[in-house]
Amino acid sequence: MIQLKNVSYTYRKGFGLANIDLKINDGEFVFLIGPTGSGKTTLLSLMHMEIFPESGKVTIGDFDSDTIKKRKIPALRRSIGLISQSYHLLDDRNLFENVALPLHVIGHNQNDISEAVEEALDEVGLSGFEDHYPQELSGGEQQRACLARALIKNPKIILADEPTGNLDPVTSFDLVKLLEEINSEEGTTVFMASHNYSLIKSRNHRIVEIHDGKLRSA
Repeated sequence: MIQLKNVSYTYRKGFGLANIDLKINDGEFVFLIGPTGSGKTTLLSLMHMEIFPESGKVTIGDFDSDTIKKRKIPALRRSIGLISQSYHLLDDRNLFENVALPLHVIGHNQNDISEAVEEALDEVGLSGFEDHYPQELSGGEQQRACLARALIKNPKIILADEPTGNLDPVTSFDLVKLLEEINSEEGTTVFMASHNYSLIKSRNHRIVEIHDGKLRSA
């Protein structure tokens, strides 16, 4: 479960999130809609505990912003797959190595890593691309690579910050459909931020809108 209770945070002078209340149940798919600069990234950063609220409390599963110890934050983040508009792929590593990186950091052995990478790439439709470098992939393929890198940890939650921002309409549709399949088949909670209302309006998921630092149903 994700819950923000009376959360406030100032992200630049004169702008901030004010008294945010939001609850996302396990296995739910929720869209966050709002214009550029409205605070969507800040909201997701609070959920990832990269930043902490000035007031109120953020609860993610068994962790909350009031009581979490710094040494426990990596454990929280292992349960979260994070994807964004920027791909953050390493140009000097091929696709296999980029996707495997989170498991190397955690300390998995090579056999487990190889199997997990193959499964993640298959899930996002990139089997056979293991030896390709980021510059050899299209934008859509790079974004799916980022999704594979997020999925490799078997996260309970996916936080997607404008993942279709650099993609054409067809590729954007395909990526959202892939997230929906992961949500449906794996039971993964998905919270996706976007400014493209036309992309998400016809989908059967809850939509919340951020406007002037406050949330409301869209």
